[in-house]
Amino acid sequence: MWNLIIDNYKQKKYIVVFVTTLVFFISIYTMLDYFNIGYEAMIEEYGVYLVVLNILINLIMSIISAYMITVSTIFYKQSGQEGKGTTLTGISIIFGLFTYGCTPCLIAFLSTIGITFSVLVLPFAGLPYKFISILILVLGYFWLKYEIKHTKCKIR
Repeated sequence: MWNLIIDNYKQKKYIVVFVTTLVFFISIYTMLDYFNIGYEAMIEEYGVYLVVLNILINLIMSIISAYMITVSTIFYKQSGQEGKGTTLTGISIIFGLFTYGCTPCLIAFLSTIGITFSVLVLPFAGLPYKFISILILVLGYFWLKYEIKHTKCKIR
């Protein structure tokens, strides 16, 4: 089943899905960086290398997320089953929103439910959370690949 999905990945409609979701995820991750500290303040405080690293990590997370969404779409069309590994893509984005995301919104939200917002004291503008997000996405990718390779037919 995995080889069939990879073969279908080359079709124009799935390339469009990949590019569309890639642009969407790049926009989300860039917006999260902007809401957290912004690239100009990041350069002033940590240097240009951290900004380049953040943009690279955003690109890697966006590619993994877009790839997983596209593969899951193909898998669903082929088998009629939804791959559960792609839920980790959404979890990674929510994790980003709750950690290095929109600081003013989340401080108010989390303080109302009694959680203090301590991400501002993390080193390198919350970079450790991006590494955790990448880990979540990679785990989701391997989970999705395992599900696809071990697909069971509903009909015996």
